[in-house]
Order: sequence, then structure tokens, then C-alpha cells
Amino acid sequence: MPEQAPPSHDFGARRLKLDTLVRLRWLAVIGQTATVVFVRFWLEYPMPIGLCLAAIALSAWLNLFIKIRYPSSLRLQGRTAALLLAYDVLQLSVLLSLTGGLQNPFAVLIIVPVIVSATTLAPRLTVMLGGLVIVAVTALGLWHMPLPWPEGEALTMPYLYVLGVWVALVSAVFFMGVYAFRVAEEARQLADALTATELVLAREQHLWALDGLAAAAAHELGTPLATIALVSKELERELPPGSPYAEDVALLRSQSQRCRDILGKLTSLSTDPGQHVDRLPLSHMLAEVVEPHADTGIDIQVKFSGEAGSEPVGRRNPSILYGLGNLVENAVDFAETTVEIAAKWNADNVSLTIADDGPGFASEVIDHIGEPYVTTRSRAIEGVEDHEAGGLGLGFFIAKTLLERTGARLDLSNREAPAHGAIVRIVWSREAMDRLGISGKSDGSEGHDGPSAHS
Repeated sequence: MPEQAPPSHDFGARRLKLDTLVRLRWLAVIGQTATVVFVRFWLEYPMPIGLCLAAIALSAWLNLFIKIRYPSSLRLQGRTAALLLAYDVLQLSVLLSLTGGLQNPFAVLIIVPVIVSATTLAPRLTVMLGGLVIVAVTALGLWHMPLPWPEGEALTMPYLYVLGVWVALVSAVFFMGVYAFRVAEEARQLADALTATELVLAREQHLWALDGLAAAAAHELGTPLATIALVSKELERELPPGSPYAEDVALLRSQSQRCRDILGKLTSLSTDPGQHVDRLPLSHMLAEVVEPHADTGIDIQVKFSGEAGSEPVGRRNPSILYGLGNLVENAVDFAETTVEIAAKWNADNVSLTIADDGPGFASEVIDHIGEPYVTTRSRAIEGVEDHEAGGLGLGFFIAKTLLERTGARLDLSNREAPAHGAIVRIVWSREAMDRLGISGKSDGSEGHDGPSAHS
């Protein structure tokens, strides 16, 4: 789901490619060299050509060093990229100070590193780089060599004009920095949304593949389960009264029937919900979900409370029944003594909370639970971690996806210390449930705090 996509404000995950800065600097070296040579030898304006070419050569040597020392595919950390951009600001400042300062028409190029930083780096680094540019243009306005001009002539700009250029450059640093940041941020948000959509589509495709696998499994397992049921029935019939094996054979028969019922539910998940015309209140739906776990030795407590309106009543939805059944089964498997199920509803929402007193969700996987092949919890048996107990995580993945298809939102957490155990909260908006035909009027009874049901 979208929460698995990288957030757009995660600046630590963004790294500027070194080759990008190298190419931009080569472009600057070529442009600066052409401009200096043109002014000195074509226009024949007097200027310190040696110092200018030395400043340009320093950038060229830096590029060559980087090209030899580091691979082009290297992605720079934020501070490293900011230092290289700061060098570009200082190098251009030196070049401008030799050629007229702010009177030089190319002084506007000093804001380019800020624009590059705003599109990639964190705002903090961009602000620092912008501060360096403001200091540089201030120094250029006060200290610089004369603007190159024909020999014997001098072009001196009024102080007010230089001040205007300074204000324009400072304003451009703020405006272009903010503008470039916003445009890049909106592009990143769009990319994040597209990534989230791709994740959802991939997840749905995975679920549909599992639907087909479930149908195939139900078909293939039907015959051996029927054979097991038949043999266990015959064994039960042949056993003498009072046999110590009678209870085990009866359990084997009941569990084989339960397997057949589960496979039957799996094959019905892809059917049209409209085919299930029977309706049942929320309390009856939970009773149906809890009933298979009545003999597990775990105390299952179900509580109901409603703040407004009547108890939700709706169609029997296989997706909801299977999803809730899987979550309850998971809680029962890991609970030590008790599983608590609390159902609440009001005019806006309907929520179910499933809590157990087991070991809880492992901290290293709690953020990834719901993805396929991510184990929810490992079970400790006699002080030894049983990593097989957690399975592959497909059951939780299927349950979560099926419930989210109905408009539910799932929140996972652990109980606060000193208590222990996992908490799963499922919330539907009343509007979403109304669209699905899952809520409605019952026999006219008002919302109530119903008695607890114990299994």
C-alpha cells in the first residue's frame, strides 16, 4: 500500500549523482574559457587573463581528479554535494572579482548552484549555500577589479545601479531557490504517488495469483480430505466403547471437516458478494468468526458498545469473514490465556479491536507486516524461538488486503509495558460500510453496551 512508498520529505534518501555536477562544471569551464578568450583576444579589452585562466584551470583540474578518483555513477551525500556547489560559487566569485564584480553581466550565473541545490538537497543545505551566495555578491559589490573595457576608456556604473544589481541577485536567490524547491518537490510527490500506485497494483496482482492458487489447492486437496474423513469415520465406528483412541479419532475427523470448510471459504472469496443475500448483525458475524476457536483453551472475550444508532447489520461478506477469521486465529495461536475482541460503532465509524496477551509483534518487522513473505511473529516454546511458527506471512497479507478492499484501515501495535501482546485495530467508515451494504438498521434496538461473550 502507499505507506510502503518512500516519503517525499526523506532528503537522506536523495543523492545527487557526481557525474551531474562534473558535467555542469565542464559546461561552466567551456563557457568561462570562451568568454575570457573572446573578450581578451577578439575584443582586445585589457584584463588579467593569466589569473582568469588559472581560476578556470583549477575547476578543470578538480574535474579531472574527480573523474579519475571516483566512479561516475557515485551518488553524493548531501554535505559533499553542497561543498562542491560551494566551490563553484567561490570559483565564479573569484572570476567575477577579476572582471568587474557585479558590473559584469555574467554575475547572474552565481545563483545557478543555489537552483541545483534546491532541486536535490535538503532545505537546510540550500539555505546555507544561499547565504554563501549573498556574502559573495556583497563582497563583489564592494571589492572588485574594473570591468574590462577598451584601452584608454573606463566604464564606471553608478553606485545606485550596483546596489540595484545586488538587490536583484539577492531576490533571485530567494525566489529561484523557493521556486525550484517547490517544482522539484511537486515532481517528487507525483513520483511517490506513481510508485505507491505501482505497489498497490503489484499487490493486487499478487493477491489474484493467490486466489487462483487457493482454488487449485481446494480442488487438489478435496479428494484426500474426503478420504481422511471417510477413514476416520470408519475407525470411529470400529473402535470399542471406552477406547482411549476414541477422542483422538473424533478430533481427527472434526479437523478434517474444518479443513474442508476452510477450503470452501477460499473458493468463495472471488464470487460476487451480491450472491450472498443472507444478512447478519455485527455480533452474529463475530460469533461466526470466533466459533471455530471455541475449543482451543484460550478465553476469547467479545464486547460490544455503540454510541449512536443501531448495531450494524449487513450481508455475509466472505472477504470480511475470512480476513477477521485469519486475524482471530493469529491472535489465538500466540495468546497465552486471553484474546479480547472489542466492537464499537458510532455515526461515523465502525471499529474492531483484536488484542491478545502473547509476545506481540517483533519490533524489526512491525513496519512491514502485511507484505507477502514477512513473518508476523515468532513463537517462543520452552524458551526457544520457533521461527517456523510464524509462517510466511501470506495469511496476514491476504487478510489485510481483503479487508482493505472493503474500505477498512488496519493499525498494528503492541501493548504498552508492563503488559504484553499484540493489538490489531480495524476501522471502517460508516459511509464505506453503507456503500458495501454492511451496515443498516436492525430490529430497532438502540446502540448498547452489550454483555461480554466468553469462549
